[in-house]
Amino acid sequence: MTNRSSDFIQDCVITSGCVAVERLIQPRDQDLGGFSVRRLLPAVGCRRIGPWVFLDHLGPAHFPAGQGIDVRPHPHIHLATVTYLFAGEMLHRDSLGNRIAIQPGAINLMVAGRGIVHSERERPEVTAVAHTLHGLQLWLALPEADEDREPAFHHYPASRIPSVVVDGVPIRLMMGSAFGITSPVQTFARTVYLEAHLKRGQRLALPDATERAIYVVQGRLTAATTTIPEHTLAVLHPAPDLILEAFEETHLILIGGEPVGHRFMDWNFVSSSQARIAQAKADWQAGRFPVIPDDHEEFIPLPGTH
Repeated sequence: MTNRSSDFIQDCVITSGCVAVERLIQPRDQDLGGFSVRRLLPAVGCRRIGPWVFLDHLGPAHFPAGQGIDVRPHPHIHLATVTYLFAGEMLHRDSLGNRIAIQPGAINLMVAGRGIVHSERERPEVTAVAHTLHGLQLWLALPEADEDREPAFHHYPASRIPSVVVDGVPIRLMMGSAFGITSPVQTFARTVYLEAHLKRGQRLALPDATERAIYVVQGRLTAATTTIPEHTLAVLHPAPDLILEAFEETHLILIGGEPVGHRFMDWNFVSSSQARIAQAKADWQAGRFPVIPDDHEEFIPLPGTH
């Protein structure tokens, strides 16, 4: 996914009198051309959660026949994109020559490193009929030692993502280790990313992490004395033994891990170095990034240059 604005930030509410929740972040709709997403990170006063620096919630978006997601080729550096769908399908293509249809439950990990270009579209078979697309895309900031690594692409089908039931709550662990299981998805710093579905009245004790936040995809719950409504990102204090309780059927994700240090963000570029971002912008404008073998006739121009 592409970030249309280098200055895009969200409103947030700092809670008081609660040892569990530091702040609640409300999303803002961001138009990506033909569809919109709810953007949660980066936010005012909260630029990152552990290594996570970007979070978009797409959909559920309902497209009539003949329409669909169509994000033209665009570049990234010094980050890894993590795509996870709840419904629908997305066609990933990149400058390494990868072409794969991302389907629900799979993890698509694209490591930009020193530079990569990708597009996110849909196959003709999908757009030929009315369809729905629903999912999340996040960006991980790479540790400084990994920022200029060779770009790479890793796809993990749904069958490889481990799951466990904790106190009756089904959990899928997309990245990291928690609840006695470990995901096979590659990480670069200590990272956690999981999904849980709670029925009304169910409770879940969260795994600990240096920094962590929960996003309520659907439903409503409480963390200690704070109510967390649907489509809200709750940044949590490092309180041990934090227990969530669902008011209704609730679908949530948890993200967290260890921070990797300050990062600059400009358009689709994330780096510890402003000079490196300036170079990436110049390289994209001059056509020096690699191209996608079967998708290079069009591209998203650098903002402000068209």
